[in-house]
Amino acid sequence: MFNKILIANRGEIACRVIKTARRLGIKTVAVYSDADAGARHVRLADEAVHIGPAAARESYLVIERIIAAAKQTGAQAIHPGYGFLSENEDFCEACEAAGIVFIGPPVSAIRAMGSKSEAKKLMEQAGVPLTPGYHGDNQEPGFLNVQADAIGYPVLIKAAAGGGGKGMRLVEKSADFLDALASCKREAAASFGSDHVLVEKYLTRPRHIEIQVFGDTHGNYVYLFERDCSVQRRHQKVLEEAPAPGMTPERRAAMGQAAVDAARAVGYVGAGTVEFIANQDGTFYFMEMNTRLQVEHPVTEMITGLDLVEWQLRVASGEPLPMAQEQLAINGHALEARIYAEDPAKGFLPSTGRLVHLAPPEEGLHVRVDTGVEEGDEISPFYDPMIAKLIVWDVNRDRALARMLQALADYRVVGVSNNVEFLSRLTACPAFANADLDTGLIEREKDYLFPEQAGASREAWLAAALAELLRERERAAQQAAGHPEPASPWHQRDGWRLNTHARRSLIFRLGDAQKTLGVASCGSAFEISLDGVTSRVSGSLNPRGLLRAEFDGLRTTATVVVAGERRHVFAHGRAWQFAAVDPLHHAGEGGGAEGGLLAPMPGKVIALIAEAGATVDKGAPLLILEAMKMEHTITAPAAGTVKAFRFAVGDQVSDGAELVDFEPTPA
Repeated sequence: MFNKILIANRGEIACRVIKTARRLGIKTVAVYSDADAGARHVRLADEAVHIGPAAARESYLVIERIIAAAKQTGAQAIHPGYGFLSENEDFCEACEAAGIVFIGPPVSAIRAMGSKSEAKKLMEQAGVPLTPGYHGDNQEPGFLNVQADAIGYPVLIKAAAGGGGKGMRLVEKSADFLDALASCKREAAASFGSDHVLVEKYLTRPRHIEIQVFGDTHGNYVYLFERDCSVQRRHQKVLEEAPAPGMTPERRAAMGQAAVDAARAVGYVGAGTVEFIANQDGTFYFMEMNTRLQVEHPVTEMITGLDLVEWQLRVASGEPLPMAQEQLAINGHALEARIYAEDPAKGFLPSTGRLVHLAPPEEGLHVRVDTGVEEGDEISPFYDPMIAKLIVWDVNRDRALARMLQALADYRVVGVSNNVEFLSRLTACPAFANADLDTGLIEREKDYLFPEQAGASREAWLAAALAELLRERERAAQQAAGHPEPASPWHQRDGWRLNTHARRSLIFRLGDAQKTLGVASCGSAFEISLDGVTSRVSGSLNPRGLLRAEFDGLRTTATVVVAGERRHVFAHGRAWQFAAVDPLHHAGEGGGAEGGLLAPMPGKVIALIAEAGATVDKGAPLLILEAMKMEHTITAPAAGTVKAFRFAVGDQVSDGAELVDFEPTPA
């Protein structure tokens, strides 16, 4: 076994590997960019080496710097994580040339599976079922269009060297093919350094099922059962689970054997994932093989009781697989939800900023949190905006669903937009709860998943007000304690007045709704009037925002976190952002940006679609922004004229920057 390893990755991936290495007594070396100097994976590792600027292509993807860091620290092996260089054959070869063990498959396997086109040819030879499509070398747009027409629409254009949902476009009709192809090729080139694509038939209600495989240097192979990864947005997984609902023992054995055949065909060593597209009738087709440990591997660990990173380390050090196929068994059911800094209501646009408040649910037998960030850390525009992976386990799927809903209800994130509430709705969605699964579930259930924003409950408004009043009292008590006359009545916030009670107002805004709450002190309690009804309220508030409240005799708990003018109220699995309104401060404010031509996030302009001076219709594409390796099209908010672009192709823009001078056509 190794004494020291370097982890050529960042975030929750690096933290996950460090956790196992530490348990095994293996020293770890982290690498970091300028943006990650204070990151959690750097704090956890035994040593850390700076490798360059924030951009991944100038740091985490620079092979020479990774190798140099390993040599400098005396690391015997490099774990590539499961991103960045994990599937890069040049990196694997560089490790071998430097006499450093690459904790992953041999370069021949990476090369064989690195191209989706070549992989399909190999799988065909191995007898693994394939989806109809074109996987050849001719990349001429007109030729690919003809191939797509012959396959029959809808088709999926996929980057041959892709992964993680990047470089993929669904095309519904022939007229849209060439534009989609150009966009796909741009994204593929930016993400993987190659614009080679393949075209496949798009199954209308497919399930995405993947098989975890392992091989060693002694010729042993096993499969560690399946994961259902059907719930996706933008071809990226949102919820994963193991085992797959409705999987029969016969089909599990057939898919497992097909996955092992695929691994054996390329002489695979280590952890790999064979991905299949499955029809509702149970038929399945090989999609691709990822020559790495997948992001969603924790659900497999939860149902098998195994540590797959430990398996990786043991296999890489020359040991045989710890267990044979007949020794492996499934126990219970596990679900994984990806907590992202993103706004589901705005097409899942990434969000950046500081994590002002971060309180995940408590970990234990049933709950696991894999994360690369802590409270106070920044979600930067340079990398994937994942906050954490939330994994739950229980004896069956129904119990696991209940565990997930509770864990999500306990998750508190303030400082960035996030998808926690969306994930709660998704978990509770009847289609998901009843295992009516396919890759189009989110789009199919959008009315349930993206409801009209309902107002907050009376309890939520009262919680916001009570927390405000309790904080005022606590501040006053602290000021009194530091004053020469701490007992002075001037320090009190009890509302005492001669022959009467003081009354005041608190104003909060939620969306378009603004309400004034009348407040009167009653000793240690308050009377709060809202919508013409007065409630007697009292409670206590701890420094983390935990509110233990009593409303008209009803006791309840909530969390209220202050971030600037915002009061983030969490209660009963819901979250609301109230704005505390100061009438004096906000007097005379008005107006705001119009038109929708502001940058929705920090990013880079990669294409100008319209021309300056052009007259366009509402919804016409104007330009394309790239952020976090995803493309976002900015469209015209109304019919009008493009007067000028404020940025050129290649320019970086900040969140909220004005992108286009646009003149709407008069009504």
